[in-house]
Amino acid sequence: MSLSLYKKKRHFNETPEPEGKEKSSASSLRFVIQKHDASHLHYDLRLEMEGVLKSWAVPKGPSLNPEDKRLAMMVEDHPYDYRNFEGIIPEGNYGAGTVIVWDEGTYEPLDGEGLSVKEQEKMLLKQLHAGSLKFIMHGKKLKGEFALFKLRREGDEKSWILLKKNDRHASDTDISLKNKSIKSGKTLAQVAKENGTEVKHPEEDKKSKAKPKDKPIQLLDEPERKAASRKSKAVSPRPPASRKASKSKTQSKKGNLPEAVRSLPSVPMPGGVKPMLATLVDAPFDSADWLFEIKWDGYRAVAYKEGDQVELISRNNKPFTEKYEPVAEALKELDISAVFDGEIVAVDEKGLGNFQMLQNWQNTPSQLRFFIFDILWLQGRDLTRLPLIERKKILQEILPEDHAVLRYSDHVVEKGNNFFQVALAQGLEGIMAKKSDSKYEIGARTDNWVKIKVNLRQEVVIAGYTEPRKSRKFFGALLLGLYRDGELVYIGHSGSGFNTKSLEQIYKKLQPLVIDDCPFAECPKGNMPVTWVKPQLVCEIKFTEWTKDGIARHPIFMGLREDKKPKDVTFEKAKTMATMKEETKNTSAKETSSKKAAPAKKAAPVAKKAASRKPQAASSKSKAENPASEEVKESKASGKKTAGGSNKKPETGNQKQVDLSIGNDQIIIVDEYELKLTNLNKLYWKKEKFSKGDMINYYLRIAPYMMPYMMNRPQSLNRHPNGIDGPNFYQKDMKGKAPEWAETFDEFSESTNVTVEYLVCSSAATLIYMANLGCIEMHPWHSRTSSSLNPDWCLIDLDPDKGNPFEQVIDTAHVVKQVLDSIGAESYVKTSGSSGIHIYIPLGAKYSFEQSKQLAELVVTMVNQELPDTTSLERSPAKRKGKIYLDYLQNRETQTAASPYSLRPKPGMPVSTPLDWSEVKKGLTPQTYHARNIFDRLKTEGDLFGGVLGKGVDLQKVLSKLASQMK
Repeated sequence: MSLSLYKKKRHFNETPEPEGKEKSSASSLRFVIQKHDASHLHYDLRLEMEGVLKSWAVPKGPSLNPEDKRLAMMVEDHPYDYRNFEGIIPEGNYGAGTVIVWDEGTYEPLDGEGLSVKEQEKMLLKQLHAGSLKFIMHGKKLKGEFALFKLRREGDEKSWILLKKNDRHASDTDISLKNKSIKSGKTLAQVAKENGTEVKHPEEDKKSKAKPKDKPIQLLDEPERKAASRKSKAVSPRPPASRKASKSKTQSKKGNLPEAVRSLPSVPMPGGVKPMLATLVDAPFDSADWLFEIKWDGYRAVAYKEGDQVELISRNNKPFTEKYEPVAEALKELDISAVFDGEIVAVDEKGLGNFQMLQNWQNTPSQLRFFIFDILWLQGRDLTRLPLIERKKILQEILPEDHAVLRYSDHVVEKGNNFFQVALAQGLEGIMAKKSDSKYEIGARTDNWVKIKVNLRQEVVIAGYTEPRKSRKFFGALLLGLYRDGELVYIGHSGSGFNTKSLEQIYKKLQPLVIDDCPFAECPKGNMPVTWVKPQLVCEIKFTEWTKDGIARHPIFMGLREDKKPKDVTFEKAKTMATMKEETKNTSAKETSSKKAAPAKKAAPVAKKAASRKPQAASSKSKAENPASEEVKESKASGKKTAGGSNKKPETGNQKQVDLSIGNDQIIIVDEYELKLTNLNKLYWKKEKFSKGDMINYYLRIAPYMMPYMMNRPQSLNRHPNGIDGPNFYQKDMKGKAPEWAETFDEFSESTNVTVEYLVCSSAATLIYMANLGCIEMHPWHSRTSSSLNPDWCLIDLDPDKGNPFEQVIDTAHVVKQVLDSIGAESYVKTSGSSGIHIYIPLGAKYSFEQSKQLAELVVTMVNQELPDTTSLERSPAKRKGKIYLDYLQNRETQTAASPYSLRPKPGMPVSTPLDWSEVKKGLTPQTYHARNIFDRLKTEGDLFGGVLGKGVDLQKVLSKLASQMK
């Protein structure tokens, strides 16, 4: 620990670098990474220890990819104050060049959480002297576990290796593309220019314009994953392959304007534009007259660009220019004058939009994107009268391709249903549908633009908060309202979706708004003492349904909406396309009658629903407050489709769950199909007093989470017509037994020499139909009907013997993960819900079942070599007594496993529950999550298993690494 070498190398009368003294942080150890454009461009990693910054020069910079091993050369200690240094080291001085603070934050040694700073320092110094540092970083850009270890080479005391450990923050995203200072928001080139000089390596600065790896939402890369149903092809909203490369800048000369713009009359740039708004509809549809876009989860913004002047204005006329400066700076790069309509979105490290990150994007590992979907004015021409499809063509021509911030929001034509399915699988908020020939109607909400949401979402007004209970701080729940006929009406309260930081931030914002009187027209009763506030803050919630009393059921806080005025926040009720079509006809008829004009233009055709159902997440919204409540006759009448054409919608199972107080047998509507439910009061779990009706209500409510793992998959039915204590039987062949509306899949069985007609789960109606047959647990294939020979995942099933404690299963699971991590294979884990653990490896439907089985067999062989005393590859229970069976043989055609979120026919109503790997530890049991607590978990954790349906591993690469380790 000495700064003598640091000071010896510098002349402080010539360089602005701090002379500095030894100094320590009071509460947390600090780190900094400075990007340094010296004789070579490099990054300087500095870790606080003993009052100084231990320092390493990293030529290629840090990486989030665990496969990247980055050389780190240890250099002299730097003073603690150096972590704030940003500027120019003049020529002739040591390290001459430009420096920015690329990242900064706190860190602690691995397993050092809860220790004092002094204790943490002691651990780190011991590791430093041993040549192996393991630590966790909490930076703006770098998060998670890293390691530094010294290369053991004779005569080399300076060479170390920096690498990222494989945790939830690991990614193959090129983090160096985030090339701006977290202190000033400027690049090296900008800092150099401000100081009258230039960077020495300008080609490096161009990385910001390089094609980023974290592309925003490229849905479904593989052809097999393009199928949203057995009979139709899904559509990926990626830019079409035919798209021509566009120039990064567009000249402002008239001669270079797109052809469609040149003939338009000149008009001044508009101001105060209120963007065109969309109408909420209840279901997706197909139509050749419509185009479909991703519904981005961010802030709507109108961008004005004229010369070097840029303004970003919210839909509520609030300034966004300074708040989202990276977007404004990106717009300045365009050599045009234009008015754009788009959405400002914060994307995470996987390129997915995250609205909660947008609230405080500067302090999250997110990047800003401006997804531009429309253009209103260009180079003095008003484009609002042009058809939308022409406006988008112009927009695509003038926007740069693959810009780091500015993105053209692409679309697909006609295939709305499949596009919605893809959006659903990717966890998006929903989709937009727009008539291809629609004009841009400023400030209007019309039926020419509609939105279809995966989950119910609503902006609401905060009108009060309750006192917190137990250890919770600041407040318990927010009381929420909407305006109806000018009055604020109570719609429910939300205590979910917050963390300690957001609780504090919102609480502070509410304090200046505290009032004595209740602001609601009819004051609700709180379950705890209530503090009322002026209804001036707007937030967004997602929820499962509206009750008949107008209350949002299970609302979850998503974030504040600074772009909305409270008075504009009204009840948003979804229309049907049929209703809109009828309204259009009525309006047109009135206009025709009054003006004696020609007949009104035909409305867009409504999607036919004879052979297909609504996508599950839109149509399977649960309406019950409790997840809790025989067999039906296996006749085709059990699934009768309701008559169409009626204006009155039937009471459906999608709108409310089974009311167990009104009868043992009931008829409900799910996905427009009539289902006769029987023996609802029969106790399936007698000790827990959980009936067949409770089980059906569970599946009605869990459907939005479960259906992505059930959709378009053949099923093996395991029927328990008398509950978990009665006999059960398996049924695969549904020939002549499935209802007419149900989809089936034929598979020839070599063992029996017959063709088996499997039931396919193609909607929530199928799920409830199976539950009514007494299927307590759901067993889908590993593949879908559209790619039946290519599984979506590889399964490793840890199946313990009766003598194996569950802690042994947990230990085995972690060894499996260690093997998978070492070969770069992503993995997801869930409780089986019975006695074991399931580990899934995503394959993306790119490989055969034989390849999947080979992968599983190689992995479990390595695990068995590591744990020979507690695990076995022997299938026969008699031959593996007292050992955990490492089952890889389920990776075969027609084999199944309990679906994520499936109930299991075991005491305690256990649920096969997806977990974060950090939860796989002592204390976990197969019964930890069950039918009565799983929904509370989902409110806070959401679905942790979505990545299983992702791109999948590179099998050749993974098998190659496995082979090298087994030599």
